[in-house]
Amino acid sequence: MFPILQNDRVLRALRRQPVDVTPVWIMRQAGRYLPEYRAVRARAGSFMALCQTPELACEVTLQPLQRFSLDAAIIFSDILTIPDAMGLGLYFVEGEGPAFTCSVRTAHDVAMLPVPDPEISLRYVTDAIRMTRQALAGRVPLIGFCGSPWTLATYMVEGRANKNFPAIRAMQHETPRVLHALLDKLADAVILHLNAQIAAGAQAVMIFDSWGGMLSTPDYAAYSLAYIHKIMAGLQRPAAEPVILFTRNGGQWLEQMIATGVDAVGLDWQISLHTARQQAAGRVALQGNLEPAILARSPAEIHAAVARTLAEYGAGAGHVFNLGHGITPDIPPEHVAVLVDAVHELSRTYHSVEA
Repeated sequence: MFPILQNDRVLRALRRQPVDVTPVWIMRQAGRYLPEYRAVRARAGSFMALCQTPELACEVTLQPLQRFSLDAAIIFSDILTIPDAMGLGLYFVEGEGPAFTCSVRTAHDVAMLPVPDPEISLRYVTDAIRMTRQALAGRVPLIGFCGSPWTLATYMVEGRANKNFPAIRAMQHETPRVLHALLDKLADAVILHLNAQIAAGAQAVMIFDSWGGMLSTPDYAAYSLAYIHKIMAGLQRPAAEPVILFTRNGGQWLEQMIATGVDAVGLDWQISLHTARQQAAGRVALQGNLEPAILARSPAEIHAAVARTLAEYGAGAGHVFNLGHGITPDIPPEHVAVLVDAVHELSRTYHSVEA
């Protein structure tokens, strides 16, 4: 159905298999730091129109690969497409971020939420994946993604972006059963959506638990990881498509994340790759973890930071180079080229087997 994959470094690294150089891709690699992205976004008229037009989503997914020697593409979409498909009315406020016309606060609110059919209300995502797989022509693998149930719930309960999320904290303490019912329903929706992405052509999938780090250790287990376990049990992966779990500010829970059965754990820059590798002991691949702000520095400093990150991981398989969070809009594209080229240039000595 799809062309044969020519560069499988990312998939091999995620499976902890030998590679010739450390593969690299960048979270939010299709985004506002690229002038060509901003042009397409203006043409679309709104962020949601861009997400919901498969041809345009495909176009911006491919843009960074036309500039940089990246080892993977990630489909252009948003983690909040599931709540939008549940009827909450997603929109974006300039300078403030995502918001919903409706929030979810009560048992009745949760009961009224539908579990979206990914090939009906989220068909624009799977269509974009199918279109992008064809357009990639086997050049690199395509990654699909979804927000974790906890992270989706934080926005749905609050109704908009709010780093403190007081409404969901109140729900945790006052109506935890309602919150668990919401998280359970969201886990069902995530399973369906990720399975549809895989069936459409995603060769790996990533779960973004962007707000898991706000929880205490017991609450992280109860409100976030319990539903990652459910998702992993429900995924259908005919080609053993790798699953990456990223919890921002979650490095202290590496052992618990490994126990979910994911293939790789994404790390932010607040944990040492060396320490994480020792703790993981070969059970999962590791993805990360350069601090995004380093990309604003000089090319020489970027080159040196790449060298330090590679040295921290050390020799051998199981590392996908990435940032510790998404690239920011102020980064010059030329600096991204320095990063990507440095990873490929400097990592060769860490891999003794030609893949």
